[in-house]
Amino acid sequence: MSKLKLIIAREYMSMVGRKSFIIMTILIPILMIACVLLPIGIGYLNHEGSDTESVAVIDETGRYGSALHDTDLYHFVPLRADSIANPREFYNNAGESLTALVIIPADIDSAHQMTIYSDKTVNASLKMALGRQLSDTITRAHVASYGVPNLQQMIDESSVNVEVKSVKWGEDGSETETSTEIAMGLGFVLAFLIYMFVLMYGAMIMNGVIEEKTNRIVEVIVSSCKPFELMMGKIIGVALVGLTQLAIWVVVMLALSMVAGSMLGLAMGDTLNMANDPAALQAALAQGGNADMSSVVQAILSVNYLQIFTAFVFYFIGGYLLYAALFAAFGSAVDQAADASQFTTPIIIIMIIALYAGMACIENPNGPMAFWCSMIPFTSPIVMMVRLPYDVPVWQLVLSIIVLFATAALMVWIASRIYRTGILLYGKKTSYKDIFGWIRR
Repeated sequence: MSKLKLIIAREYMSMVGRKSFIIMTILIPILMIACVLLPIGIGYLNHEGSDTESVAVIDETGRYGSALHDTDLYHFVPLRADSIANPREFYNNAGESLTALVIIPADIDSAHQMTIYSDKTVNASLKMALGRQLSDTITRAHVASYGVPNLQQMIDESSVNVEVKSVKWGEDGSETETSTEIAMGLGFVLAFLIYMFVLMYGAMIMNGVIEEKTNRIVEVIVSSCKPFELMMGKIIGVALVGLTQLAIWVVVMLALSMVAGSMLGLAMGDTLNMANDPAALQAALAQGGNADMSSVVQAILSVNYLQIFTAFVFYFIGGYLLYAALFAAFGSAVDQAADASQFTTPIIIIMIIALYAGMACIENPNGPMAFWCSMIPFTSPIVMMVRLPYDVPVWQLVLSIIVLFATAALMVWIASRIYRTGILLYGKKTSYKDIFGWIRR
């Protein structure tokens, strides 16, 4: 045990002390935030500064061309059909002043189809804008053709958008408002974190094993400790690095949440103080805004965070041990990182399947596929994280964790038999047949 502790301490300190660890600890949260904000920013920049393009509309019906409204990107120019003898010639003469030419046929009421002509591939945004506006216009025209007074108004007033409110009953009969969106988002984020960390730290272990084997350092190390101790020291040391990184992120997120909450409270206080009629403003907030905010806060607090994050730690450790043992074993079986792809590709495919299974289980977290995928140890760390916010039965959670750690222990035992042989084997291309022989030996 003293040798194992030394190896764990060496692996932990060597990784935590690196600049790459500090950079990744800071960079990954920024990248995760950027993944959320980047699509919004790209969408804004994609429209910002763009010139409005002109689109000619030849309306053979004489009724629908003028109903098209301009958008931020397109200016529609309605034209009479009898004024354009040759649409192609008219488009060519217009040059770059026109982006496209639209022909609304006379039979659009029955055919429900129009044509866009251009010398370039038509943008999807133009097709969507035209299709949406003409569909609404023709629909209203059809409604008006029935000759029923105020029929369109009656249809508009009859349109109802029902808001679905979810309430969970407690064992004591209490009622708690919940949020499916919060549960879905939390489950997917935790599942993706396990996927990302297991893959990232498993690759670190494999590269470390290959590096020590290539530099022949391992020959000196195994002269004073057992190969199993060396392998477990690497696995546990890197696991502690991952938990340290997670702990830092949790502390940072809590600190940012407290700061954001304080700023929100100050902003609300300033708003109340600056209002001309503070009493009326407070009453309005109590009737509307505070009621909505109270519902949101209640939905957020309805999630059993203690159970979810406790289970997250167990599944992170179990899933990491299972996959890290395989990465360490296959790393010892090759001399170069480029040769490890034949062994690591099946592992990565299994993890991708687990991630897609977790995404599919969001729709039906209590279905048969969700149940079995949360019991299979190779997929349970990801799938169970998706299911947990939906109140998984305790017996399923306990059984899944037991099966996961039992399989992880089996994988560690198998990996140790591969590791002790492969770590000192050089100059030979290893096959799956060789690895099975090392396990049986």
